[in-house]
Amino acid sequence: MTLPGRPPSKGRTVAAWAVVVALSVLLTWLLRLAHMPSPEMFGSLFGTMIYAVSGLGPTLRLPRWGSIGGQALLGASMGVLVQLGTLQALGGHALTIAAVNLGTLVASLAVGALFARWGHLAPATGTFSMIAGGASGIVSVARELGADERVTSVVQYLRVLLILVGMPVVAAVVFRPGHAGGAAASASAPLGPSLLLTAISLGVGLTLAGFVRFPASSLLMPLAVAGALSVSGALGPAGVPGPLLSLGYALIGMQVGLRFTRASLREVGRLLPLAVVLIVVIIAACAGIGLVLSAVIGVPPLDAYLATTPGGLYAVLATAADSGADVTFVLAVQVIRLILMLFSAPLIAAYYRRHHGTA
Repeated sequence: MTLPGRPPSKGRTVAAWAVVVALSVLLTWLLRLAHMPSPEMFGSLFGTMIYAVSGLGPTLRLPRWGSIGGQALLGASMGVLVQLGTLQALGGHALTIAAVNLGTLVASLAVGALFARWGHLAPATGTFSMIAGGASGIVSVARELGADERVTSVVQYLRVLLILVGMPVVAAVVFRPGHAGGAAASASAPLGPSLLLTAISLGVGLTLAGFVRFPASSLLMPLAVAGALSVSGALGPAGVPGPLLSLGYALIGMQVGLRFTRASLREVGRLLPLAVVLIVVIIAACAGIGLVLSAVIGVPPLDAYLATTPGGLYAVLATAADSGADVTFVLAVQVIRLILMLFSAPLIAAYYRRHHGTA
């Protein structure tokens, strides 16, 4: 261990990073074998958290460039989901879908307020822990928004885990769908245009973020640029290349994992029973909103349920494809909700700062 008051030697720091990277790669590989979602993020999160909590080496912190780079890569990958075909699929139901997503946001804010009150947390921490959607994006900028990123990350990922476990069961038992023969096929985007899209999104997006300087700008500006490029079709089929996206997820996982301590885990552990109950409440509320959506615009109940499920986007789409649901409709509603949640987060944080003096 490092003596108090003495910075670790460069050699010890390099060795510590080597241990963290090796452990993260091992856990990522195991999670990938188990077909878990976002294995790079979870593997890095758990690997760095194990190291940080063990106290067996010098304290590590992710460099600022790593945090910003991870956020920017995630933002660009989310922006690519804003496809022109997806927007056109909304058709005449845009207002209804917007109202449904606003209802999900209001439900998240209400449950987040309860979490903050009953869990004795800061308002921002309670709110952003319970925001329904964009878990990786919310976690990546939680500290900028004035929230405790340790509590936020654990509760957000717990929500995703509960959805991933429960959603296929609900879809199969409640809706009893047929099977569409597996997930929808998708051709991999060409490497050249994908690298160009990523470079433009990060270069222009981070330049804009340096000028505007609002919370989450390192995530939202690349998202906006990538979305504009995707909708315009200027580069053809393109997306963030898989290795770069994996790097972005890994950087976000490391950013959060290295900030865990034994004390913070004890604090989060105290909150877990309450968090589970409130997450179930959000999931049930969103299912109810889905039934309303089904009744109003006449889509099948399964499509509406999957479209309003509060998180786990890629798993939701896989379930939709496997069960014969309308993948385009599900994607449209989910992407709009994701973007709404991410762009609302800085406004909510600003409200807390204005009315509470602190987030």
